[in-house]
Amino acid sequence: MLGYKTNVWYKEVCSFTPNYRNGTTVNKPSILEFDVIADKAIQGFEQRANFYRPLRGEQQADAIILRSHRLTEDEVPNDVQAIGRAGVGVDNIPVAAMTERGIPVFNAPGANANAVRELTVLGMLMAARNVVGAIAFTQGHAGETDIAKSAEAAKKEFAGTELAGKTLGLIGLGAIGGLVAEAALAFGMHVVGYDTELPAARALKLPQALNLAPSLNELLETSDFISLHLPFIPGEHGTLHFIDSTRIKRMKQGVVLLNLARPEVVSEAAVLEALTVGKIQSYVCDFPSPELSAQLGLGVILLPHLGASTDGAEEKSATMVLEQLFDYLENGNVTNAVNFPNLKLSRQTAYRLTVAHRNVEGVLETILSQLAQSRVNIARMELNTRGDIGYVIFEFEAEISEGLIGVISELSNVLRARYLAP
Repeated sequence: MLGYKTNVWYKEVCSFTPNYRNGTTVNKPSILEFDVIADKAIQGFEQRANFYRPLRGEQQADAIILRSHRLTEDEVPNDVQAIGRAGVGVDNIPVAAMTERGIPVFNAPGANANAVRELTVLGMLMAARNVVGAIAFTQGHAGETDIAKSAEAAKKEFAGTELAGKTLGLIGLGAIGGLVAEAALAFGMHVVGYDTELPAARALKLPQALNLAPSLNELLETSDFISLHLPFIPGEHGTLHFIDSTRIKRMKQGVVLLNLARPEVVSEAAVLEALTVGKIQSYVCDFPSPELSAQLGLGVILLPHLGASTDGAEEKSATMVLEQLFDYLENGNVTNAVNFPNLKLSRQTAYRLTVAHRNVEGVLETILSQLAQSRVNIARMELNTRGDIGYVIFEFEAEISEGLIGVISELSNVLRARYLAP
């Protein structure tokens, strides 16, 4: 078994924790489930870990996995070494506080992309063809003997428009945005996209027929449908109310706006005002609120947060994040952490030390000095940085002392040191 040693307690944690699914007690790392995670995903990892829910009152855990639960810092036991979000957005996790504790927060980008793509297309079709109103009409006439005659007379009230030939503006061109673009192009739509941060590698994967808007204003002014696929980022330069009254004024009259991203990226008040004057014809939103639910007859199409709610998406997201959690717990490798740099080093020896630290001058030099003073031979090392955080993996030919690990853990600007050994 690998030891899970941290700068909090300097000891192996959760050597024996009960597995609530089958009642067994085994020597495995423990993982807290703060939401119901896809059973098929969990079953694939039960031989490697104990999964249990925090309602049992345990105070120790090696990792946390969750979906929509709004995690507070107090809910994270001292021994937790990693957190996994079985989805993309992490605004329900106190990421900054976890970073200060040296805890990486993993997510599963792209795992739910197809599910959201399909729901986005469905949202466009519902708005374009007035499907919600049409269904409400037939339900209101259920059981009538002359319903066919009534429907024929009323169908002109639900006449809609086709997607073909219309322009779709995509704000955010990540995995979801790219898939939505492909689907819209297949419907014969013109597609324009805008993304403030579009890596070259990602741009190469986008459909060639997608046109990149030279500015956000041009996208707003030319699009018949606008779909949001951007994260919620708090702060002065974040995405809170990214769509506000000023940007709505630039949109075409009768635009259809879709938000399957995050509720915070749209100003509800601005949207409701635009709906009353017909500036926005339909608002398709995946995040219910009292204000929106009160305006369902005004052009609001409200869904109960269905974006990633398919069996396939939930299983893929959970499996992806669990793979990343285990690779970190067992090997210290980091993939798809939102607050740590990516770093992956194939394992060649049994003795490995990982150190998360603030990315300031002199930290690595001080760590290396401590290793040199202890006459420790470094077999291999790899490091990377991301903003204010640095991360390094050391491998050794022989075991190092727990005292040395403790010294390194207490160094200035070291956030967490983990020793992974037999």
